[in-house]
Amino acid sequence: MTTRPPLPGEDVYVSGAASFLTGMRPQDALAVPLTEVLEVLRRRFGSAVDIALSEAAVDLRRPLSDLPVAVRSPRSSEPDSSWMRRTNMIGVNVRTVGDYAGVIKYALTLPDAVDSIHLLPIWEPGVVESLYGIAGWNLNTQFWSDELYRVAAHLDTVERQLRAVANLVHVMGKTIGMDVIPHTDRFSEAAVGTPDLFEWMRVVDRRIVEKSETLTDIVEQTVFEWLVLNGSATDGETLPAHPAALFALTEADRLLLLFGDPGDLHGRIKRRVDLIKYLKWFGLEPVPATMGVPFRGIEVDPDPAHTVVDAYGMEWPDYIVTDPQFMSRVFSPLARFKLYGRVEDNANWEIDFDAPRPHVWDYVCRHYARTQHIGNFDFMRGDMSHVQMRPGGVPDVVDEYYDILAAVKQHIQKTAGAPWFGYFAETFLPARDVFQFGEELDHLDASLADATLGDLQSTVVGSHEFLRRFRRYLDDLATRDTAPAFCIGTADKDDPRFDEFYRAGNEVRLFTATFVTDMPSYTGVGYEIRDVHWEPVENERYTKLFVFKEEGGSNVYPSKARFGDEFIWGSNDDLFQRVTALREYADLILPDLLEARTRWLIPPDATTLRGTVAWTQSDEAEYVFVANYDLERGSGYFGIPGLDPDSVLHEEFSTIGPVDDADRVLEHNGFFHRLENLAPGEGRAYRVR
Repeated sequence: MTTRPPLPGEDVYVSGAASFLTGMRPQDALAVPLTEVLEVLRRRFGSAVDIALSEAAVDLRRPLSDLPVAVRSPRSSEPDSSWMRRTNMIGVNVRTVGDYAGVIKYALTLPDAVDSIHLLPIWEPGVVESLYGIAGWNLNTQFWSDELYRVAAHLDTVERQLRAVANLVHVMGKTIGMDVIPHTDRFSEAAVGTPDLFEWMRVVDRRIVEKSETLTDIVEQTVFEWLVLNGSATDGETLPAHPAALFALTEADRLLLLFGDPGDLHGRIKRRVDLIKYLKWFGLEPVPATMGVPFRGIEVDPDPAHTVVDAYGMEWPDYIVTDPQFMSRVFSPLARFKLYGRVEDNANWEIDFDAPRPHVWDYVCRHYARTQHIGNFDFMRGDMSHVQMRPGGVPDVVDEYYDILAAVKQHIQKTAGAPWFGYFAETFLPARDVFQFGEELDHLDASLADATLGDLQSTVVGSHEFLRRFRRYLDDLATRDTAPAFCIGTADKDDPRFDEFYRAGNEVRLFTATFVTDMPSYTGVGYEIRDVHWEPVENERYTKLFVFKEEGGSNVYPSKARFGDEFIWGSNDDLFQRVTALREYADLILPDLLEARTRWLIPPDATTLRGTVAWTQSDEAEYVFVANYDLERGSGYFGIPGLDPDSVLHEEFSTIGPVDDADRVLEHNGFFHRLENLAPGEGRAYRVR
């Protein structure tokens, strides 16, 4: 028996009466020693916890199908990935929770209603240490946990620690997912170590003077010359006799020669920086990634104010689209994989979609499949799924080379024997042709996305745009293969520009995401305790600023600079208590609604004249949920149509607390069930009897 004081909510969690540590704030959970966290998990799940941490369960040489049953995916019995159409997901940037042990600690504060955890990118980062600018395929050692190593000495690499964390997440009944990113840092190890994977250009005196496909041969020759000048990164290695021999080596052997041992991070960075300087001296650079029409065609930004000089003395100008239109953008720090050939030797920046480059597709798929294996992952979040480079949209024939994210999903499903492996797309469902390739959902269906983020998170609850989008998403949910999500918040939408989205309506937003059970949802870490910001606060309080690692005083992106390494959690205890109450109620009733389909009694008003909604279950009405999205006015009385006249509605839960007596019990008046009033931003649940 333990002699330590129980953690908040521990006893009800261990008994199974609650699916999370009720009353445990995220920042308090992160302060609990891992040994105590594991003790709590053992009390709840028994020997499965030690199985998850065992040498056998973190043996990366074993196929996932050979893992003990206790740590396999909770979705491993699913015949396909359609489960993602109903999942409630939370995005966790490991930087905000400290390390891999922090993922488990934070997961203890999440109820069963939150059944999926998406980990933001976990690889070594590149420029300004952006998680989405991958510098190489080695996992980020910043996420190493001393606590995990002390718990089990065989958890002696970040790879084994990641596997152990995923195993524990599975024991807790949740799925876990990774990012799949169709680009890297522009001068990543992949780009300079295997130039043929990317498109290159020559820049002289701030002008792009060459961009032909044959330029790759010159880049390879230049990399070889640098290697000859600087010698092997590892002692005693014989250098290849010519460039062809160097690039005939396996990638692992080539990177070892060029940059050194994978465990020597600083040594590899030093060598890579030196090679980058050498390439830039000849004007050789990978072509940066673009988005939006005209899809291709760039030049150096002529404004010298948009050029940065880094700590190594290298100049980094921004790039711009030569004929910019709405949504045109160049991601100067990033380079997309060269998945297709080019028309007329790239004379006019045109991609030849009839000339796929299978070896590049295979390269991308294999590397992400390897990460899926390490992390025992159940799904992928496809980054930049909205960047569709075909001006004509979805072609008449959709083949295996239509979309790289679809290819990664299918490759993992096949090679891992995991038909349940799902794909959650990062797209924002704009109006037709905003990105100039027709309907985005056509592209998503063709790319085999199971669900997509959408853009409810960038609207204020109850606003005209919120109501219009919500109604459209419900129509799309009913008719499309890709399910739009009810998105509450993301790391990308948590910086000072977006404070207005979270000042009110947070409870009713979460209420809707929780109880519309046949619609996926996505929430950002820290939402449950986020402070109200009426004006910008320090950057350490915004999760988006932890996607980067800009140091204070930086001249690169000063608005993104941080002066501390630790995320500062909110202290909005009132919100936290209301969210906790909602989650406790969800624990009680969601097991009865796991497979329920929603029947809308009062759907969101696409004309935006009405802020009230009501819904129940399509097979048998057990519960009725009502919400008022107007954050300024009460609803006044309204009727709830479509229910059995003999049914009586008994109020069980409200996001704002006690309900007036007039609304505690609702009876049919011959026409509808009459509800007296919903407070601004209130969500309420009734039991049907």
